[in-house]
Amino acid sequence: MKYYIIAGEASGDLHGANLMRAILRRDPDATIRYWGGDAMQSVTGVPVRHIRELAYMGFVEVALHLKTVLGNIQFCERDILEFHPDVIVYIDYPGFNLKIAKFAHEHGFKNVHYISPQLWAWKKGRIKPMRRDLDKLCYILPFEQDFYAHNNFPQAVYVGHPLLDAVAQFQASASISSVDGRPIIALLPGSRKMELNKMLPPMVRLAQKHPEYQFIIAGMTLLGDKFYEPYFQKASNISVVYDKTYDLLSCAYAAVVCSGTATLETALFNVPQVVCYRANPISVAIARPLIGNKIKYISLPNLIADEPIVTELIQDDVTDDRLQKEFDNITRDNKFRQKIFDGYARLNTCLGNAGASDRTADEIIKVMKQ
Repeated sequence: MKYYIIAGEASGDLHGANLMRAILRRDPDATIRYWGGDAMQSVTGVPVRHIRELAYMGFVEVALHLKTVLGNIQFCERDILEFHPDVIVYIDYPGFNLKIAKFAHEHGFKNVHYISPQLWAWKKGRIKPMRRDLDKLCYILPFEQDFYAHNNFPQAVYVGHPLLDAVAQFQASASISSVDGRPIIALLPGSRKMELNKMLPPMVRLAQKHPEYQFIIAGMTLLGDKFYEPYFQKASNISVVYDKTYDLLSCAYAAVVCSGTATLETALFNVPQVVCYRANPISVAIARPLIGNKIKYISLPNLIADEPIVTELIQDDVTDDRLQKEFDNITRDNKFRQKIFDGYARLNTCLGNAGASDRTADEIIKVMKQ
């Protein structure tokens, strides 16, 4: 069978690679064409576009790259018609993927969306076109079950969180070790340049105040040394490792994390963290009234558990003084650290078992057989 898979970000690339493996276990002769990154490329298939060309987030950022975004949409539509897959699988990345899903539905292709957009937070109006265009929606957050049940979405199915698969498969290497016995602090500043440019400076300033720790940035090869060098050369206790986030988390004492998938990965490795996020002020001003009071948290551990397990510093809260205070809490206050560990235990209970990739592959096969 022929599969066309679209992942537009680093997290989607990771989940896409595991999904491809699960598909191949069920369909060893599968022909896969995909948009993704290095993780998916390491499995099989024919790459179409790399995630480095796709990761735009926020109203302003998308507007600045609108010509590129529209060009990618048009190219994708032509590529689908030429490849003519038996099914198209969309992994997160809803701004792009839902436009392609509408086109694909109109042309008679079968559509499966893996990792639902956060409709419970904003853009609930997407439900109607998604219900029309998707043959199956595989969602990953346990609290989304009530949302889709109450919103008449019969083709939505809960498959569990794919990060449980990724962490379960991880085997630590010996590539990261402490220098002079100093505890390691993981810095996870995000995967998009716009995030990194906002989050790395306060992280680096924090590291410069603490020579007693070894700070390691979780870097991405696709951005390269030239991007990170100006940051990690500012202090002797800052370094960078590329594409080894799980190795880094497996030996970290604490972490400073940009909001996103990395917050849940950090929690699954049982590392105390403070979550930080800064976005373009214009994008935030546009999004805030759309979201309103629908969500209380931005980090996945807090969202899933519906409680403040980890501290969140958002926009103007990301100051050097506030970051210093919260850093002291997660590194020096044993009671504070234990409170986080207890919260992580409750979070794991909420998440349940691994197997999201296999369950999603099963749903894809069912759709093709219908």
